[in-house]
Amino acid sequence: MRSSTIDTPLNQSPLDIFPSHPATTTAVSHDAWDRLLTAVILFGFVLAAYFAWHQPDVDPIADSLAGHAWAAFIIRPGILWATMGTVLLAFRTIFWMRYEPFAAATPADAPRLTVIIPAYNEGPMVRQSIESVTRAEYPRDRLEILVVDDGSTDDTWEHIQQAAQACPDLVTAIRFASNRGKREALAEGFMRARGEILVTIDSDSVIEPGALLAAAGPFRDPAVGAVAGKVAVYNRHAGLIPRMLHVRYILSFDLLRAVESSYGTVYCCPGALTAYRASVVRRVLPEWSTQCFLGAPCTYGEDRALTNSILGAGFNSVYQRSAVVHTLAPESYRKLCKMFLRWDRSYIREEIRFQAIVWKRPLVPRCIALCERFITNMRYPVNYAVLLLLVYLFIGQPLIWLRLLAVMGVMACFNTLYFLRSERSLDFVYGVVYAYFSFFTLFWIFPYALLTVRSRSWLTR
Repeated sequence: MRSSTIDTPLNQSPLDIFPSHPATTTAVSHDAWDRLLTAVILFGFVLAAYFAWHQPDVDPIADSLAGHAWAAFIIRPGILWATMGTVLLAFRTIFWMRYEPFAAATPADAPRLTVIIPAYNEGPMVRQSIESVTRAEYPRDRLEILVVDDGSTDDTWEHIQQAAQACPDLVTAIRFASNRGKREALAEGFMRARGEILVTIDSDSVIEPGALLAAAGPFRDPAVGAVAGKVAVYNRHAGLIPRMLHVRYILSFDLLRAVESSYGTVYCCPGALTAYRASVVRRVLPEWSTQCFLGAPCTYGEDRALTNSILGAGFNSVYQRSAVVHTLAPESYRKLCKMFLRWDRSYIREEIRFQAIVWKRPLVPRCIALCERFITNMRYPVNYAVLLLLVYLFIGQPLIWLRLLAVMGVMACFNTLYFLRSERSLDFVYGVVYAYFSFFTLFWIFPYALLTVRSRSWLTR
């Protein structure tokens, strides 16, 4: 967990300091704006298909590679992957346009619910997180809040106690004598919880008032085991990196997880806000709490690991766009790299594990997931091979990089159309900036994560 850099008065709601855009908190209406964006996206696919089938006879890259037989081993798989990726994006677009949030629970039918907030050296931010839950629109007689201080060495425990004293009927404070890790803190909460639904919230995050009712709604379907909330950036105005990450988060949730939800296989339900069916969590708890990888205990990536366990138990994981949480994002390049290193190490570990779990899924979700994961994961070898090829070509034809940068800009602009359908904001520009930023400054993250996948370091502790 990250220490808060936001100085928000504790008697004021953090959502008053960082108000969300209306489009991030409500279902997107199907008005003329949405139809226009949909038409532009479809037109983009038509143009892509046209240029794919009408390539000019003379291509500067092809000329540069004449006589280099080895280049075919890069270019041909790259073209095949690009074609498959375009088909996958078209498939995703269809389900993205069809996605609608689940109906929220009502105060009359809301199940008993326990919110678990693990905290470590979070300072005053943990109190804001707790207070956002106490203000939630959920029946108080069916709400329980467990806050687990994972052996903090700062004033986190004092802030937890203050929040517990303010709402003794809702908040129970639990303290570890020493740091035992986020996974053990969550496990403690899972074992003590009395609710039918268990909700995990990171201590650097605040939920919107309707988030808990929204998260409880999908559990009307007995096949649902986990519900992923929507994550937006809490400190989005604090600098360039949070602004870029906000666009990335919106695309990750309102596009990718919305599509994954259509076949009941959201691959990662985020720690910032996820709801679980308590009976399912307790079924997989022994396996999850003692998980090891290549002989080393797993100390991070607990959210994706738990999602995998629930999918492996035969339940679905879905996305609820109307359950919104705002989380602190890194503001410096160093902290951003640490976050992505944790994510990529967890990604590698859980992708390997999912290859065994996917065969337990029903036939249609299984086939979709296998195709989707294959195309998605092929981007790594293809991207790095093409990057090496471009470095080689740069020696003789430096202008090729201008062509590459132009293509990147066009693709980034196209992707921001999906963001604009969720949030009508000029911040879409930061999505284009992020495409270049990640290409030039984050390319090393995945290879390093692959080489250090056994590392147990949390990187922020």
